[in-house]
Amino acid sequence: MKCFVGIDLGSTTTKAVVLDASGAVLGRGITNSRSNYDVACEIARNEAFLDARVNLLQRAVEDKPELTEKARGLPYVLRRNFQRAQHVHLLRELEETCTVNARRAGAAPDVMDALREVFDQMENRTCKAFDQNARPRSDFFRDLASAEYMRLGQIVARRRRVEFEVLLGIFDKSIIAVESSVPETSLQETMEKALEHSLPLFDLSADAQRALKGLVDAAVARRLTTAVTVGTGYGRARLPFLKEFIRSEILCHGLGAHALFPGTRTVLDIGGQDTKAIQVDADGVVTSFQMNDRCAAGCGRYLGYIADEMNIGLHELGPIAQEARKRVRINSTCTVFAGAELRDRLALGQRREDILGGLHRAIMLRAMSLLSRSGGIHDEFTFTGGVAKNAAAVMALGELVEENYGERKINVSPDSIYTGALGAAIYARRAGAGDREEQLAVTAAGGAR
Repeated sequence: MKCFVGIDLGSTTTKAVVLDASGAVLGRGITNSRSNYDVACEIARNEAFLDARVNLLQRAVEDKPELTEKARGLPYVLRRNFQRAQHVHLLRELEETCTVNARRAGAAPDVMDALREVFDQMENRTCKAFDQNARPRSDFFRDLASAEYMRLGQIVARRRRVEFEVLLGIFDKSIIAVESSVPETSLQETMEKALEHSLPLFDLSADAQRALKGLVDAAVARRLTTAVTVGTGYGRARLPFLKEFIRSEILCHGLGAHALFPGTRTVLDIGGQDTKAIQVDADGVVTSFQMNDRCAAGCGRYLGYIADEMNIGLHELGPIAQEARKRVRINSTCTVFAGAELRDRLALGQRREDILGGLHRAIMLRAMSLLSRSGGIHDEFTFTGGVAKNAAAVMALGELVEENYGERKINVSPDSIYTGALGAAIYARRAGAGDREEQLAVTAAGGAR
């Protein structure tokens, strides 16, 4: 099967989208950008092709009426168990790395015991975190592992009377190495483990189980060939593509938002490093834009810094902010001063929920200024980027839009973080069309997956 791939190499996350020849989305992949852009690009692309195979399996199951009724939910459960298997693999790798670094630093025996207990509890909680009924908290191993390690680490450190800062220092040194490595487990092996955990959840005959096993094997073996790959994003200059296969973030986000919501005329994208306000026409062509290219204030990196200051996971910020009863007015969204103001507010006895509620509104006020300079907000208005997954940010934005522009339709897709990669994939498919297809098929990222 011929595929077209878009890679969005952002400052904090790298996304990949795979399209088939008809332009339908086959799969999506995402990972932390890490300090190694090449590794991030490879992992995101591999995740997208894995997702493509699970989606192909879904189609295959639906094409067999004898399986559909009882196994309709299998692909979803299979994906969750695959993610669980990957998470356990990385967790064990992280524990091994932490243990090695602790020994090299001459950690005391009680610190080693505390470290072992923390990871034992983290692995025990993994099954529950990836249960089919569990609410997904984050797409990233680092976010999930950090939140659990900090929570459990404080409890264990207090009970064992060891310094939590020592445990935290070991983790900080180790997580970078783990998330910058490409998983060595094979797709076939991990898929088989996921299937082994999934089948007992369904009341299937031996024949049905064999049939499903055959469909899984076929999905894994399916040859997916990359015809064209187009790259975009903050780190696009690092992508190993020819110049004609690189597109600007503005163009890709505008086109991607239009593809998700064809009525889009205004786009707000808030990523890790920058905020973009974009106006597009009826064809998704950019007509004007504004971008804060000098400061990361109010972007994903800023929110990540706030989460670190409060010792919580990034994915926890939004839910906590939504519990605000009275939003605190935040004077600055500058990352440099954020920590000091946050500590001052907490020292004054103000609730962290109210502080975070005010912080989200302050972020959206900055975004509204960019939107105004780009030409205002027109129907339909589409909010994209990683921050669009933050419910508190979406709520604050909606309130400000209504206050300043009246009622507007605001689109937020569950897949909004992939908007730039989707736009890049659409450009890849366009590049691969017609007589130029063979000429453009040779890219640095080409080949079978």
